[in-house]
Amino acid sequence: MPNTRTIKVPHLFGTDAAYQMPRPYDASKPTCVLINSFTMTSDLYAKQYKNDSLLNAMNLLAIEPYGHGQTRAGTDTFTYWDTAIMNLQVLDALGIKGKVFALGTSQGGWIVVRMALLQPHRIAGILPLGTSMDYESERTRQNGNFDCIETLTGPIRDLESKDATPDWVMPDYFREFPIYTGFGHDIDKATVKFWWDEYSQNYSGDDGRKRLKECTINLRDRDGLLARLYEVRCPVLWLHGTEDLAYKVKNAEEEIKMFVNSPDAQLKVVKGGQHYLSASHPQEVDELLLEFVKKYS
Repeated sequence: MPNTRTIKVPHLFGTDAAYQMPRPYDASKPTCVLINSFTMTSDLYAKQYKNDSLLNAMNLLAIEPYGHGQTRAGTDTFTYWDTAIMNLQVLDALGIKGKVFALGTSQGGWIVVRMALLQPHRIAGILPLGTSMDYESERTRQNGNFDCIETLTGPIRDLESKDATPDWVMPDYFREFPIYTGFGHDIDKATVKFWWDEYSQNYSGDDGRKRLKECTINLRDRDGLLARLYEVRCPVLWLHGTEDLAYKVKNAEEEIKMFVNSPDAQLKVVKGGQHYLSASHPQEVDELLLEFVKKYS
């Protein structure tokens, strides 16, 4: 069973937004919003929920994007901008004030940038992990990044159906792709089983097929943010692993330089880090997050 709770927000004709907070909200502390990667849930940050140093210094609030986990909208169609708006509405609904930071893995990285663009007065700093700010451009493919067009076009067609599919289950190849790309090929069997079972719960039946299709379309057909990075005015700490199988360090080195109006935009490269960096190297990520939040709180 998921460890999430849901709260009503108005976006997209009414949304049940799913979130995790490992401790009750403390208004005296800053808050860090955590945004998970493609098809994952808020349990991607399970190791952070157990870190007392983090929990003593800040509120952790993980919000599951549209199409992911237990978040449900009043429509089958959504984009990354919609998730950014929903996240800001969740902050309102939970009565969260004060300094707000946002950390996002992979697709979560471009969601936290959108949050900073939509409400720059509210977001005190962002931490993109293992991500890219570009759309599926020729430039991104030349940099050796994950090719969404080649990889996802066939699966998107497989997810199409004119008829209802009540008995649909997530295909094995679709489960393997985010698990092994994110955690690396040396992932332990217990972690594989956990996420394999999560997918069985999150993506099944007609609703699961439709949500997975929309999530996959969003990943392949996303709009790029490169021209908008000029408008990001908060501090940026980009964390990237050397063993990231989706996006290369070279790409991060190029794109961090585009945050030209951030008062402090830095890239920290973590040796041996995987795409899901907070899971593969929690100690390094947690220490850098803690330092960043303390510096700008």
